[in-house]
Amino acid sequence: MRLLRLPGLIILILLTAFGFFWGGFALWYQLPLDLPGVTGGVIVWGLIGLVVLWLEVTGRVRRALIVLIPVMAALLFWWSTITPSLNRIWADDVAQTVTGTLVGNHVTLANVRNFEWRSQTDYTPRWEVRSYDLENLASVDVFLSYWSSTAIAHTLVSFGFNNGDQVVFSAEIRKKRHEQFSEIGGFFKQFELAMIAADERDIIRLRSNIRKEDVYRYRVNLTPEMRQALFLSYLDTGNRLSKQAQFYNTVTANCTTVIFDMIRAITPGVPLDYRVVLSGYLPGYLYDLGAIDRSRPLEAEIEAASINQRAMDADKAEDFTARIRADN
Repeated sequence: MRLLRLPGLIILILLTAFGFFWGGFALWYQLPLDLPGVTGGVIVWGLIGLVVLWLEVTGRVRRALIVLIPVMAALLFWWSTITPSLNRIWADDVAQTVTGTLVGNHVTLANVRNFEWRSQTDYTPRWEVRSYDLENLASVDVFLSYWSSTAIAHTLVSFGFNNGDQVVFSAEIRKKRHEQFSEIGGFFKQFELAMIAADERDIIRLRSNIRKEDVYRYRVNLTPEMRQALFLSYLDTGNRLSKQAQFYNTVTANCTTVIFDMIRAITPGVPLDYRVVLSGYLPGYLYDLGAIDRSRPLEAEIEAASINQRAMDADKAEDFTARIRADN
């Protein structure tokens, strides 16, 4: 009988350890206290976890459950009360989010970001209203921006029109003022999700020239109908997020998964793939689907997609958009 109970006890111990480990991070990122208060709360939580685990390991499971069940129930209840908000003191670059209206084939976007960046902390804010004719929507480009790991990249989608206009949509964390991005915090309701529309000289140049990230551009093969449907999906998502706050999540609701969800709504047969989460490998996924150029090997396509040198050469030029596409 003891041998039969052993697997169950091991599972209970593992679940308990995970629950207290997860709860410690949840308290660290969400307790509404100053640093000493948060630190003290996490320490107390950890001590409770050690006591419960000690009771389980020593075979006193009933006593352990008397503590474990109400403590975890209280934690989950508290966690359920933490809801996203539209009203915080936001960082300047996400102070506004895009909204839009559609009349016939004509789209008007409000709050299109067009900042003049001199450094990450020195900039001139500009939010503009811009109009587009979907009949003239001619291209879709995916930009990937890498800042540390080759497995993770920020994904941006740029729509090009026959008159030379480009507008970039980017699903981003909505940081509060003076707040820094944290991949771990993204699992624990630290950030809301924002849809930003921006000029390429703002949002692409910020990454390539100001932040010195490695930026790549890939032309995506879509039919005119799919290009328009994807654009309108971004429009709908922007309008929804402007009225109904949603938390960002590092895995389930990030810059790439938002795109994937919209594409699957247009073409339901698109397969799920680990490279949607590990977005740094997205070019290989698009290549396998035939969504980007396959006339050359993937490695050559990735090498040709790099825009950093062209972006540095163009810098603040009015034709930045054209110059980052030259000879590519």
